[in-house]
Amino acid sequence: MSFTMVIAFTVLMILAIPVGHGLVIAGAVAVMWDGNGLPLMLIAQQMFDQTQSFPMLALPFFTLAGALMMGGKLGRQLLDFATEGMKRWRGGELSTTVVASVAFGGVSGSAVANASALGGVLIPWQKKRGYPAGLTAANNATSAVIDILIPPSIPMILYALVSGVSVADLFIAGILPGLMMAAGFIGVCWWISKRRGYHPSTEPVDRKALLRLAIQSMPALALPILILVGLRAGFATPTEMAVLSVVYSLLLSLFFYRDLSWKRFCQSMVEAGIATGVVMLVIMGSAVVGWLLTFDQVPARFAEWVKATIDNKLLIILALNILMLLIGMPLDLPPAILLLGPIFVPLAAAIGLDPVQLGLIMIINLGIGLYTPPIGTTLFISASIARCSMAETTRELWPFFAVAMIVLMLVSYVPALTLY
Repeated sequence: MSFTMVIAFTVLMILAIPVGHGLVIAGAVAVMWDGNGLPLMLIAQQMFDQTQSFPMLALPFFTLAGALMMGGKLGRQLLDFATEGMKRWRGGELSTTVVASVAFGGVSGSAVANASALGGVLIPWQKKRGYPAGLTAANNATSAVIDILIPPSIPMILYALVSGVSVADLFIAGILPGLMMAAGFIGVCWWISKRRGYHPSTEPVDRKALLRLAIQSMPALALPILILVGLRAGFATPTEMAVLSVVYSLLLSLFFYRDLSWKRFCQSMVEAGIATGVVMLVIMGSAVVGWLLTFDQVPARFAEWVKATIDNKLLIILALNILMLLIGMPLDLPPAILLLGPIFVPLAAAIGLDPVQLGLIMIINLGIGLYTPPIGTTLFISASIARCSMAETTRELWPFFAVAMIVLMLVSYVPALTLY
């Protein structure tokens, strides 16, 4: 059945069928064609069972919390804070995108949302400051992926769903790699600016304005810290923390920023509902595929085959990285996590690789796929905003790509960077 399902899914992807629909249809085709009497009702049952999960509620609530915060004054203030703080740094205009991505990551948790929100504001401004369109697009496309490493992260919640790993452990493990990648990208912005002769702004830093923006942004920037402390201290489950995040966002918007209207609340609800619906369809479809793979014992057989073929743990990790990089190019991040997780987790257990470390390896790999041709989602969004060709953007991409690969290799082979 698994082979039939893979063939059907590949054909559906070539026909540009949406991933969620493709997963369900491929599973149904496999059951009807090669199911040996299995009832088709299994498809509907697996799809329904996957939605009956209390931890799954964290997904829409974290999405709603991000939409409530980023839809008002906070988004503008975070950008102003990052811009004011970085403008005297060589390449500071470019580095503003990186710093803002770290700040937005603690609120939105979505790389695609980050690329759209930041790119729409910062790319036109950076072009006016004299930076090439391709460079601004490459910087935005790569920096947006920092979002998925800084808690709360939607991909981490999805990985926890298929692996059984603690969401709190994943959130904490992602902080250091996220900051390392941010520091590396800031270094790239500085190096490119120095090499090409881009000079920093001569305007003095307005310390009073910087302090005011810091105070105004602090309640929102404190959200990821509160989430981590609450989870680590056992104060609440991830789902309960997601609900509390929504309450916190509502209180901030009502009483601190005072920018929450009924219209904006409804818009945030609709945005969160649409985003959740898209992901949920993929989750339901992946449940069907996961069950069929398990029924055919594909994960166990794959683990046995890899161990028999490659007897060195370091080489197995390298092979996994290469495979995930290749899969991440054509396949979007959520379905890739949901499809690969059930296959790679047993293999990680067989070679003694911690599932938390595997989760970070997978998320970084598939995150790189978001800005790797031919399909890269954040790459396409950023190039469209910058009004430049994909070729121009790709030419400027390689230093950022090199930094991401260095961070990936460090996370893959230095467990202390994630298991602390």
